[in-house]
Amino acid sequence: MDNADAPQIPATMTAIAIEKPGGPEVLVPRDVAVPQPGPGEVLIKVAFAGVNRPDVAQRTGAYPPPPDASPLPGLEISGTVARLGAGVDSLLIGERVCALVAGGGYAQYCIADAALCLPVPDAMPLAEAAALPEGLFTVWHNVFERGWASEGETILVHGGTSGIGTMAIKLGKLFGLTVIVTCGSAAKCDEARRIGADHAIDYKAADFVKEVLRITEDRGVDLVLDMISGDYVPRNLKCLAMDGRHVTIAALGGPKAELNMGVIMSRRYTLTGSTLRPRSIAFKRLLAQEIAANVWPLVERGELRPEMDARFALKDAADAHRRMEAGDHVGKIVLEA
Repeated sequence: MDNADAPQIPATMTAIAIEKPGGPEVLVPRDVAVPQPGPGEVLIKVAFAGVNRPDVAQRTGAYPPPPDASPLPGLEISGTVARLGAGVDSLLIGERVCALVAGGGYAQYCIADAALCLPVPDAMPLAEAAALPEGLFTVWHNVFERGWASEGETILVHGGTSGIGTMAIKLGKLFGLTVIVTCGSAAKCDEARRIGADHAIDYKAADFVKEVLRITEDRGVDLVLDMISGDYVPRNLKCLAMDGRHVTIAALGGPKAELNMGVIMSRRYTLTGSTLRPRSIAFKRLLAQEIAANVWPLVERGELRPEMDARFALKDAADAHRRMEAGDHVGKIVLEA
């Protein structure tokens, strides 16, 4: 099947626009033109879009989209391929896929690079499929590629019940890691252990540094996945074993940290970090290939599924952001297009 045989596509669609930087109320449904796929791209009829912290940051004006990306929020989607750009295999038309996108997911149609589309197994609901790409790409790259995690090691993950945190728990356990997480309440710690964490620390009730050292019998962890930065970084380093790795993927606690470089040298620490959205299409394609080869078979066998929290209609995107900002969610929030 090619574009000539594809279902009729309307000229316009409903999308969620950011009227101006501000609170959730600035997310407003708008009637906009359906985008057209370029070479190597596909147009996806969106079934669901994932809601992520970078969407919130973009809404407030703190995380503008890359120059070549859609100004609409939304970094991951699921749905069916509706139209092909030049050079794309015609067999993709009508296929159920999920995709990592640089923006535009909060809409009824969205452009994706064909190489960043992953096939959704028949047994997997599209709501779950939309909740996979952003967390999966982020965790795989930062834990296993930048953080060099390997079977038998121990990882500390902050924000254990967030979308990234729950993915790190599940992926870590599937690849033989011992997973310690921090959470903001005893109830969330219980949820993290239910999802698969080996240990969960209520950071409001205990010093997570002391707890990590107690759990590891003073050895420390091999890797920290940090979303907080700021004054958490020196505390994280106290949790690291010799030759430990510290990977930063967000700076919710501020971008600056004061470090003792003597400790970093003497204990041979590695400090790194990354952001995914601004990376090149070439990099993301290579990452997608790694995930397709190493992780997607687990998805196809039903061994890896995202932790789902709540589903909102596309027009209620503001309410989805309110839930995320309230901090009560466990796992992923999605919008139904």
